[in-house]
This record gives sequence, C-alpha cells and structure tokens, in this order.
Amino acid sequence: MANTTAQTMTVSAPVPGDFLALGIYTAVAVVLIGVLLLAAWWLGAKTRSKNKGMAYESGVIPTGSARLAYPVPFYLVAIFFIVFDVEAVFIFTWAAAWDLLGLAGMIHITFFIVVLLLGLVWLWIKGGLDWGPSREQK
Repeated sequence: MANTTAQTMTVSAPVPGDFLALGIYTAVAVVLIGVLLLAAWWLGAKTRSKNKGMAYESGVIPTGSARLAYPVPFYLVAIFFIVFDVEAVFIFTWAAAWDLLGLAGMIHITFFIVVLLLGLVWLWIKGGLDWGPSREQK
C-alpha cells in the first residue's frame, strides 16, 4: 500500500526542451528591447536648447523651489487606496471560493476584516481622516 502512494507522488523532472524554449524567448525579448532602444536613440532628435533643458509640468512653467511639500492628505489618499484595493482583492478571492474554504475560510476572512477595521478605527482616532479644516481651528 505504501508503494502505490510513493508511485503517485512522483514528480517528473523538467524537460530540457522546456528550458530551451524559455531561453529562446528570453533571448528574443532582450534582443527586441535592445533594438528598440537603439532605434529610439539613433532616430531621436539630438538638438539641445535652453527651452528643452527647462523643467515643464502640465503646460505650466515652474516657479519657486521644487522642495515645497505637498499636503499630507494627497499621500494619505494614495495609501488608503492601496490598502483598501488590496483588501478588496483578498475579499473577492475569498468570495469566489467561499464554498470550498468552509468554516476555516470564514474565520480567516473575518479575522482579516476585523484587523482592517481596527486599523481604520485607530487611524480615525489619530486624526488621519481629518483632511479639511476642523471645527476646533476656527
């Protein structure tokens, strides 16, 4: 009986032809990228002027120092988006396989959501969600 289990668990070794195909694909991709970069360098304009060297942002010529910090809410929105986007991916993946995961899956996803909600409550208490002018500052 142990002999049949060992026979079903055997994993076949990779075929050298598989590695050859992967090597050819990699070589073609590297050569193609190199050719495109070389063509862009060779065909591109090589003239330099004061206007081409000047910074340009969305049609507005920049003035002042580039070291001005953006207000924190811009970064918070980006971080919140990433956190809740990743959360949504995990929850949708769980929802797609909820019937296969059973009670253990339900416990895991519940723990995951509770931890995220606790993080959101902590952020709210710390004032991370207060982006506009507050009533106390009037």
